[in-house]
Amino acid sequence: MSTPEETKAMGSRIADLRRERGLTQPELAVQVGRTASWMSQVERGVQPVNRLDVLRLLADALGVSLQTLQPDAPTEAAPATTEPAAAEQRNDLDQARLVISGHPAPDVLLNGDAQPTPANLPELRAGVEHVWDLTHADQFAELSAMLGKLVPRLERAVRTAPAAEQPELSLLLARTYQALAAAFVRQDEADAAWLAADRAIGAAERSGQPLHVFAGVFRLAQAFVRLKHFDQAEHAATTALNAVREHAKPAETEPEVLSVLGSLHLVLALIHARAGDRTRARTETENARAVARRLGEDRNDFNLEFGPTNVEIQAVSIAVDLGDAGEAIEIGQHVDASGLSVERQARLLMDLGRAYAQRRQSGEALDCLIRAEHLAPEVIHTHVAARNAIRELVLVAGRSASPELKALAERADAMP
Repeated sequence: MSTPEETKAMGSRIADLRRERGLTQPELAVQVGRTASWMSQVERGVQPVNRLDVLRLLADALGVSLQTLQPDAPTEAAPATTEPAAAEQRNDLDQARLVISGHPAPDVLLNGDAQPTPANLPELRAGVEHVWDLTHADQFAELSAMLGKLVPRLERAVRTAPAAEQPELSLLLARTYQALAAAFVRQDEADAAWLAADRAIGAAERSGQPLHVFAGVFRLAQAFVRLKHFDQAEHAATTALNAVREHAKPAETEPEVLSVLGSLHLVLALIHARAGDRTRARTETENARAVARRLGEDRNDFNLEFGPTNVEIQAVSIAVDLGDAGEAIEIGQHVDASGLSVERQARLLMDLGRAYAQRRQSGEALDCLIRAEHLAPEVIHTHVAARNAIRELVLVAGRSASPELKALAERADAMP
């Protein structure tokens, strides 16, 4: 952690370099995915920059080395980026991406005289449940292969089945696109996640199930966060939250409503954390905790996995994003995630690994990351934050990096 004097010195260096390059604070803030107010606090020495990936973004935007901004930063063999090059990115969802490209059911567009054909609803229901099982387990390759067949079937069915079946088919389609949006976000395919979430919202509206619409908005906000479109993410989540509050008051104690409310508070906490707004991130986390207390149990309404345990998992992630590694570790050590999905369990371990890496506790960081990999390899092998943490561990260790750490970096394609 930086001392106050070091924080002020770094802020002064950043301000000088920014002015030398003719950039305004808002312009530099955009390049690093932060707000102008955050940038102002950094330059005034109020806000420390403790995360190496954020420091890299600043160095790249200013055209200088890491050591220019922070002399004790680890030396890198080649220019680093916070994300792997496009040619190096692993993506098990390529087939699913193709499925959502273009019109979803072109073969039925000109067949206006066709008679309605009943759909095989039991089989489609089972298919959608399996899609979510795969999504929660982060089994993306199998998920992609399954969606290659299921999405066209559902899209065709909602256009050709009898009117009486349309609402349920639309809901099944909405849930499928919600799962696809969640998977795309985890593999950092944010543009595809945006499209899938938008289709989920439309299908949910046609189903007559408004809470599923708001679950789709939750997925949409997550896609905007990955794109670093924080204003769009905040607008989407806030308008949805306000609508649920205003129109669901008679049912505000129903578990399904609370799950949606709490999840929207959590995504707002994430938005503010990624934008560097510590105060609002903490406020929204506390709002989510309050909703979780009202709910009183861990649930999986709309596959949001909202409840007291997931709030604390998200609190760990948000603390890491804010650079508060000690707080993240303190919270995470008291969380029992065994009752949630494998993805949530692995995410907690991954974020604890990131927190230990921030504190240069390499042994604890490696242990958490290895355990996360054992539970859900895709979380470690494809998640940008996990790969950045592994890369940082290797850089800090240098020639003394253990064979176990090097092997993990090789498996995750995260060698510097």
